[in-house]
Amino acid sequence: MGMQAVLRVLYPPACFCCGEGVASGGLCGPCWRDTPFVTGAVCDRCGTPVPGAEDAEACDDCLRMLPPWDQGRAALIYGDNARRMVLALKHGDRQDLIAPAARWMAQAVAPILRPDMLVAPVPLHWTRLIRRRFNQSALLATGLARATGLTAAPALLTRTRRTASQDGRGAAARFENVSGAMRVRRPQAVPGRAVLLVDDVMTTGATLAAAAEACRDAGAAYVAVAVLARVVKTP
Repeated sequence: MGMQAVLRVLYPPACFCCGEGVASGGLCGPCWRDTPFVTGAVCDRCGTPVPGAEDAEACDDCLRMLPPWDQGRAALIYGDNARRMVLALKHGDRQDLIAPAARWMAQAVAPILRPDMLVAPVPLHWTRLIRRRFNQSALLATGLARATGLTAAPALLTRTRRTASQDGRGAAARFENVSGAMRVRRPQAVPGRAVLLVDDVMTTGATLAAAAEACRDAGAAYVAVAVLARVVKTP
């Protein structure tokens, strides 16, 4: 019996959300049905769902404050099962979620990919990386690069200072907290290139905006963003 077969016997595949047995790693039928995948028309800038049959150039939020990137997509709406999976990845060390999450993101981001694109994660400050032991955004970026055949650039960006947590902050405070907190580590790799920035969750877009501005300052010709989950305002 091969090692993979032994592992399947010892650790049979289970649904990421409820733990029920499944034929292969992923979601069981009921959890798949209840997981809020982004479908239909979206804002071309941030990936949030919009009414209508066609994608909108910008949603109301993006019209009020245009993001410093060109296009963006999200695989899931942050809530319910999507929230549980994001938190399990970030705080529960559920790195088995990376492969399926990267596939979902690859499907969502397919319309905005460019040839020879660099896929780069939003970086953690080194002190936070030591404490957490891994950067979930870097794992997602590497998985997404593999799923799309693009070039992973896991160390493209760095944090120039440790920022306070964004939790509990309003939009303006979030932008102020991360303003100027990132730079491109290897500026010679960016001029004229297309860059796809990857993060686990987009709320206001402040963190991604700081990363996008760093890429713009380094000469990127096109900047897009991809997130596993997007926070969406409820009516």
